[in-house]
Amino acid sequence: MRLSKISLALALSGTMFALAFPARAQEPVKVVASFSILADMVKEIGGDHVALTTLVGPDGDAHVYEPTPSDARAVGEAKVLVVNGFQFEGWLPRLVDAAGFKGRQVVATAGLEPIAIDAEEEEGHDHGAAETRDGTAHEASGQDHAHEAAEAGHEGHDHGANDPHAWQDLSNGIVYARNIVKGLSEADPANAADYKAKGDAFIADLEAMDERVRTELAAIPAERRKLVTSHDAFGYFARAYGIAFIAPEGVSTESEASAADVARIIDQIRAEGISAVFVENVSDPRLIDRIAAETHARIGGTLYSDALSGPDGPAATYLDMFRNNIEQIVKALKTS
Repeated sequence: MRLSKISLALALSGTMFALAFPARAQEPVKVVASFSILADMVKEIGGDHVALTTLVGPDGDAHVYEPTPSDARAVGEAKVLVVNGFQFEGWLPRLVDAAGFKGRQVVATAGLEPIAIDAEEEEGHDHGAAETRDGTAHEASGQDHAHEAAEAGHEGHDHGANDPHAWQDLSNGIVYARNIVKGLSEADPANAADYKAKGDAFIADLEAMDERVRTELAAIPAERRKLVTSHDAFGYFARAYGIAFIAPEGVSTESEASAADVARIIDQIRAEGISAVFVENVSDPRLIDRIAAETHARIGGTLYSDALSGPDGPAATYLDMFRNNIEQIVKALKTS
């Protein structure tokens, strides 16, 4: 009887201790995303399970970014680092080394086939000579571009031989999402089911947006699907959706358009009757302003290419970015 009373007392004291000091909730996984578009994907999939740090934030240009000491601290403490790959973040390898990062690196483009850059086909940076996935051909004069000469002198910003802007095709965005689901699940298996559920819901939204983009562009005659942007960030969009993008600058904003490049594009705009030009949120608008002034082409608005807008802007999420861009493009091409 005495032992029973002691056991009961111990059990009650254990219960009181548990009530006074509840089990500590699982801390969120520290995740670093290299730039804003990836950060939004991680947020959609990770939810409250992740504590997210973004290195290159809204309206930031990852091509020319210079990491800070706080970036190194964040990377050093992270359990997961999510990067684009295709050498988009030319500054990242040195940052990873300096930070002593020991966690799991998730490459969002893993499994994708990049668009190669060919130095011999640079002229005009006219992106989109290919068939779309539905077999519809569209007009352009080459989808491979040179930027190596323009990159000279930018040590630590090597963008390699591939176009890194793979997120501009929503089917690639789906691959990004799957790679992020896989990386977070491996780093945090206790919440793997939640990551998969959130990832599946996000992918369904991406598929719906992909269908919308195709439907809206299909309503525009193929010969009118041509426009001018600042730098060559829309090659994957061109290949996927049957539209030609002409850009005076190469795939990196570090490249500078020569006078001959600009003159060539002005001549092309006049010859082909291209009436819509766009500025980008990460590029200096003065070059596009000059081209518009000399050709009387209308500036159709702002496209979001390499970064999202701030939270109050029109492209605060990856899906919003596509929604904004397709609305701007369709409006400009329909009224041109």
